[in-house]
Amino acid sequence: MNRRPVISQHNADGGNLQLYVTGFVLSISLTIAAYLMVVNHTLSKWQLVYAIAVLAFIQFLVQLIFFLHLGREMKPRWKLGVFLSMVLIVLIVVIGSLWIMDSLNYRMMSPDMINDYLTKQDGGI
Repeated sequence: MNRRPVISQHNADGGNLQLYVTGFVLSISLTIAAYLMVVNHTLSKWQLVYAIAVLAFIQFLVQLIFFLHLGREMKPRWKLGVFLSMVLIVLIVVIGSLWIMDSLNYRMMSPDMINDYLTKQDGGI
């Protein structure tokens, strides 16, 4: 029975320490860049939103390439299943967060602001 060590088997499957460290450094750099842009107010409101969205998309690609090894595996169906699961989870988190923030925005209004909001939504009473 020919048994390879776990480390060499893992390296043969497409992962090695250099790829993981590179992905980690890129992920941390993108996170710090987004944080510094927000803290230092380097851009206007909507420019900042777009810049953070671009950085998030780049980090998404880094995760796919360096940690999921997208495009470097012998079993593409397995990768597709993992990828689709990840996309579903990201969508649930993003849409859920937006929904919660919108709900909190409504619930934090004063009674006068709520009446004005409802009046605008109904087209006037």
